[in-house]
Amino acid sequence: MTQTESDIALLLADAADEVEIGIAPVQSVLRGGRRRRARRWAAAAAVVVLGGSAGATLAFAGLPGEHHRAQVAAPPASAEARHVYEPQRTDLARGTYQGKEWSVGVQVWGAPRNETEAARQFDRMAELGLKPADARTPADLIGKVSYFATRGWGEDRPQQVMFNTVKQFEQYSGTDMESIATRLGIGGESSGRLVIGMVAKTAREVTCHWKDGTTTVAVPTVGFSSHDSGSAIRVVDGFRGANWFVCTAPAGTSYASAEVTK
Repeated sequence: MTQTESDIALLLADAADEVEIGIAPVQSVLRGGRRRRARRWAAAAAVVVLGGSAGATLAFAGLPGEHHRAQVAAPPASAEARHVYEPQRTDLARGTYQGKEWSVGVQVWGAPRNETEAARQFDRMAELGLKPADARTPADLIGKVSYFATRGWGEDRPQQVMFNTVKQFEQYSGTDMESIATRLGIGGESSGRLVIGMVAKTAREVTCHWKDGTTTVAVPTVGFSSHDSGSAIRVVDGFRGANWFVCTAPAGTSYASAEVTK
């Protein structure tokens, strides 16, 4: 081995000693308290920084005479790209009640990374009439995702009916379900005729039972058409861990129960 080759070998050995073995992200906790075991990634090769600057290209040492170049990591996504100030919006269902259109939608707001982002997000939510869960000050939003299921009718501002602010999304599985019964519009006759909820992404059918003994079935649906019944299971943009569903009851009855049936 020449002097030059020896020097390079020593540099690679020193660099290898400094390589930290990272921990792969732990899979989200499932309902029932089950957790997947974290795995460790092993460093496959020593890393040497070429050029001595923070933005330098990284070269990975492989077999003798080989150098594999890796691209420098992209800069962090902007607040706009992360939907911190304007949420991702998904329409779940729509229909007509007493001559006015009703609608259900879900908004998913990205997690602010600092107080500046959190303050601007807090103000923007207030402009839309939204109040995040357990967030008394903007700082309470840092590092957390907020979501809101809203119900609208006619020209009235949509109202939040199901919402939360979390560090990570809960992973739904099997027949897991969370739902709420609300009204289609204004008036006692509309009470309990609209059911909104979350189910596992594997769910293929939700059956809603009404007090008059009838049922309504919601199935996975994409897009809208003139034949929509107002009941559907849909994927919500930016929402991990679950899909959302809506069921609507016929006139003269209201919510009794709901379950995942497929």
